[in-house]
Amino acid sequence: MSSVTLINVKKSFGEVVVVDDFSLTVPNGEFVSLLGPSGCGKTTVLRMVAGLERNNGGIIKLDDDVVSNPAEKFFLAPEKRHIGMVFQSYAVWPHMNVFDNVAYPLKIKRTNKTEIDLHVWEILKLVELDGYEKRMPSQLSGGQQQRVALARGLVMRPKVLLLDEPLSNLDAKLREKMREDIRRIQQQFQMTCMYVTHDQVEAFTMSDQIVILNHGKIIQSGRPQEIRQNPTNTFVSEFIR
Repeated sequence: MSSVTLINVKKSFGEVVVVDDFSLTVPNGEFVSLLGPSGCGKTTVLRMVAGLERNNGGIIKLDDDVVSNPAEKFFLAPEKRHIGMVFQSYAVWPHMNVFDNVAYPLKIKRTNKTEIDLHVWEILKLVELDGYEKRMPSQLSGGQQQRVALARGLVMRPKVLLLDEPLSNLDAKLREKMREDIRRIQQQFQMTCMYVTHDQVEAFTMSDQIVILNHGKIIQSGRPQEIRQNPTNTFVSEFIR
């Protein structure tokens, strides 16, 4: 597993600044949630860590290795960062069954069949989808499809797992179950996780650390209890009310 460090990171689209002077360290094995209103820049931060967006300024590091530094014209491609990502929209392949969806990242890396079978069966059991391997996505519930997406993000044993509002399309009961499952898996693997949400219950029940954003800036960060007890300003106080 890896730590994640962002140093004075900036991102703009044209003249619109989306992330401004963003500095954060996610220690190895911690679960950190980026929490804030829609449009505050939290998903953009996640996408820059993944390499799906290029930062305009600052440095991004995994452990001690720089993966993006525009000042030095250095950018490590997403597929070389060993990062898993789970999207809000599930993004499962509709023409592939559960097994093939989960195995896809391994097949792209030309992993041998024996290893693919071993890793896929292990992950399917972990996310409680063993017995569903031959089903197509159209035969699955929303919660089951999200488990497929989670399994696909985990199957390569990534250094860092990024989750972008993965539970927002689920009903309340399923959200609660998936919160517990994601946290259980993260702790079992001692995996570094960055989790984007606008849901305070998710952030405060799952996280080791919470980072509250607004207008592309960090407003407050700390342990959940610290933020609850000592909001630093009116915005935080009203937002977590």
